[in-house]
Amino acid sequence: MNAVSAIKQYQQVSISSSVMGASPHRLVQMLMEGALERIALARESMARNEIAMKGQNIGHAIQIVGGLQGSLNKEAGGEIAGNLSNLYDYMVNRLLVANSQNDESILDEVSGLMVEIKMGWDAMPDAYKQ
Repeated sequence: MNAVSAIKQYQQVSISSSVMGASPHRLVQMLMEGALERIALARESMARNEIAMKGQNIGHAIQIVGGLQGSLNKEAGGEIAGNLSNLYDYMVNRLLVANSQNDESILDEVSGLMVEIKMGWDAMPDAYKQ
């Protein structure tokens, strides 16, 4: 086993361990962090004209946003959950446009929206975290 393979295997174990012990609140934070990371990687790939890597990272970001959208409890969350669902739809559509048009400013827009959502999630009072 080479060093790169060993590092990747260690990272996978580390991520799995973090997920296993995380609260639902923390899992959502981790998804948001993952989306932001993938968007940043897509931006870097775009700057280096690495088309395949850009598409792969945008694809992962779209999957993560879809996961966030799928985790919404629209019955319990009411209007807020509905609004978030609509915002996640918008973000996915914008990521698709960013990919097809190679538009870094759209990645910045989606990243900014995710940061705002994450800030609200991070500021949630402990009484609401499960």
